[in-house]
Amino acid sequence: MTKPKEVTIYDLARKLNVSIATVSRALKDDPVVSKKTKKKVFDLAEEMGYRYNHFARNLREQRTYTIGVIVPRLNSYFMSTVIAGIESVANNEGYTLIISQSSESAEKELASAKTMFNNRVDGILVSLAYDTENLNHFSPFFQKNIPLIFFDRVADHPECTSVLIDNRKGAYEATSHLIAQGCRNIVHITATPKRNVYVDRLAGYKQALADHQLPFDEKNVLINNLSQEAGAQAAGAILQMNPLPDAVFAANDNCAVGCMIALKKAGIRIPHDMAFAGFNNDPVSTVIEPNLTTINYPGYKMGEMAAASLINHLNGVNSIDATNTILLRSELIIRASSLKTRSDSE
Repeated sequence: MTKPKEVTIYDLARKLNVSIATVSRALKDDPVVSKKTKKKVFDLAEEMGYRYNHFARNLREQRTYTIGVIVPRLNSYFMSTVIAGIESVANNEGYTLIISQSSESAEKELASAKTMFNNRVDGILVSLAYDTENLNHFSPFFQKNIPLIFFDRVADHPECTSVLIDNRKGAYEATSHLIAQGCRNIVHITATPKRNVYVDRLAGYKQALADHQLPFDEKNVLINNLSQEAGAQAAGAILQMNPLPDAVFAANDNCAVGCMIALKKAGIRIPHDMAFAGFNNDPVSTVIEPNLTTINYPGYKMGEMAAASLINHLNGVNSIDATNTILLRSELIIRASSLKTRSDSE
């Protein structure tokens, strides 16, 4: 079967009896061309099946108008909101996204970075995997001056901007709130301390204990992958503790909920016996009973800021380097899972 001939702007111009320049400007929505003429051009283009030649434009401008995005997991509510924020800004600026998940594997992250580089993305947005040890797989981007911005799970690099919240402050506030409820033996469930978010949340937890003259016990720090299943397993470890802790601060909501469900099945009353706080303000935090106290984490805003910063750099508006860290605000949302004093008085 013979492939049909591609419709060109020359065909549109000839059919409408206008210049090629007029058709070209109309398709670019140039205000020089009247709305009436634009409508005629767009209507005919649709009727004839005209397709804009992005490849030719990209060759002229030496851009692909694509942005690479690498995230640890796509099945995370937080990451889905970040991607929605990125997409909103990128689409408005005429960019498309190539999205890949590392599945918490440095090896997959490396493969994704190579794919992004070979697809000639104009820039890349990255949230690092649990076990990423170094940034060598991003070296080709730095060598070619392709901008890279880290978000949420970040790493220090002189050529990269980072977009994140003050995780230490959020953890400090959550732990201090539990202490204000009378809790004195608080377990912290977290992930591997290779990533900034978990290092900082652990530091905030420890600082809150120190500021309230409470001892830090390494045995009260449980490390897992922060899934709901891991939360249930952490509950088993907590039930073996003697004495039982009176509070749990988990580094994300999914793990907190998994732990709460398992403890409730074992007869632990929440918050009467054990108060709970999570992190991220995932929808699951308002489904679990009692509703989970947590730290609101502005994922959509983070995505918007990361994409805007990258595109501004591509347009020559700003530079990208380690001095341009963007810190977003978070807030403690207090719900029934931690209100131990109110529960005790009822």
